[in-house]
Amino acid sequence: MSMNNSVTLRDIAKALNLSISTISKALNDSHEIGAETKQKVLDYAKKHHYSPNRMAKGLKEGKSRSIGVVVCSLDNNVISQMLDGIHKAATDKAYQIIIMQSKESERLESACIELLYAGGVDGILISPAYETINFSYLIALQESGLPIVLFDRLIDQVNTHKVGADNFKGAYDATMHLINNGYKNIAHLNTNTILSIATDRLNGYKQALADSGIKYRPELLRSCNYTDANKLNEDLEQAIKYYMSLKDKPDAIFTATDQISTRCLVLLNKLGYKIPDDVALIGFTNTELADAMNPALSTVHQPAFEIGQLAAEKLLALIEKKDLNEGYETVMLPTQIKVRASSQSKIR
Repeated sequence: MSMNNSVTLRDIAKALNLSISTISKALNDSHEIGAETKQKVLDYAKKHHYSPNRMAKGLKEGKSRSIGVVVCSLDNNVISQMLDGIHKAATDKAYQIIIMQSKESERLESACIELLYAGGVDGILISPAYETINFSYLIALQESGLPIVLFDRLIDQVNTHKVGADNFKGAYDATMHLINNGYKNIAHLNTNTILSIATDRLNGYKQALADSGIKYRPELLRSCNYTDANKLNEDLEQAIKYYMSLKDKPDAIFTATDQISTRCLVLLNKLGYKIPDDVALIGFTNTELADAMNPALSTVHQPAFEIGQLAAEKLLALIEKKDLNEGYETVMLPTQIKVRASSQSKIR
């Protein structure tokens, strides 16, 4: 028998002098195998603690009771809260979750999807990487029958259930909040990506300016490279220095993502700017440290846990074929503006 104490199909076949395929069929309760042989195989397997390969077992049952989750990275408040929501929905239905990170790379993302698929998951939840522009692999898997649901970062190319935050409205509300507090020259820091999460937030910002009769100034929009932390910090520092060198410099900045929002506050402090006197700040982030920052950071809070939970519920419904005729839907959950010191009124 194999040394590592885990008996294989081959071991059982040898011990009972039967073919591997007979053992496999017996363990899978095939009608081709007689009751007596079946019992003999099952007894031997049990006695020797045979544990079937998860994939093989999944193929037999048509379910592995596991779902794959692909996110950009784990070091992000919003994402860890979404994962909590996914975990809650999955455990409620006795599914395991396997989490993989794409690190914002299209290549790594494909590798994650491939591994999950090969591992026999019943479905995939994905929040696409910033780099990804080609979704043909994902679509091919979906067409071959693998249920896929998008969450947080939504794309038009894939037709399925999608669950995210109402990014347009969140950005609109954040910009209006600054305008209502007396700020006129509002800069916007975003990411350089084609994902709707970025364009929706940019469009919400532009709409708020338009509705308030403020001219949109292209020089007040800068995008940052999101592929790694050092590059992001460099881009942010350059953007802030650039903004502050303008003749008509911004009196407020609206930041579009978790990392940009928190780092922007740190960099402004480091560069010696007083917030909100020199420049006000509000941004998308779910950090629990917003109150502890200097000054406390005004934020656009996303319903992250709920996004994860609802997306997972939708995936499980697809897996369990609960909503075959329903058609796919896109759900945008409302964000919430949390006002703190970093954007307090100019009119004071």
